Amino acid sequence: MVRLSSLADVIADDEDLARFITQSNWFGAQTPMAKPAAFLPSPKYRETSVSRHGSNPRERLWELGKNATHHRNLYGAAIFKASTVRECKLQVIADEPPPRHAAIRGWLWYDADPELQKAQQKEMALVIASKAELILH
Repeated sequence: MVRLSSLADVIADDEDLARFITQSNWFGAQTPMAKPAAFLPSPKYRETSVSRHGSNPRERLWELGKNATHHRNLYGAAIFKASTVRECKLQVIADEPPPRHAAIRGWLWYDADPELQKAQQKEMALVIASKAELILH
């Protein structure tokens, strides 16, 4: 793995992570909360991409977001601790490039029972969403 940042190889439990919100249905319009759908894994890669950055400085957060989302719509970011991911029995792994990128891995996959898979993934995503702070851009 090519390291592009000066961050540690291992992500500490108290480290802040940001999930960039690129879809309007990933957050509530009435209540400023990220929805579980924002944290679900990509079916293609079977992981969720996040960045190793907290809510401040905001300018750097949005710069990272624009690069990470390849200039798609950037509605905001959900900020949460790595420990929250691990509480769900998932792993969060440093995964550069791009700089500061990490991946949430270990999602349950049941090819024979997609409904069970969806329910269990949503349950894990709900835990992360409930502990995330949504910052709108």
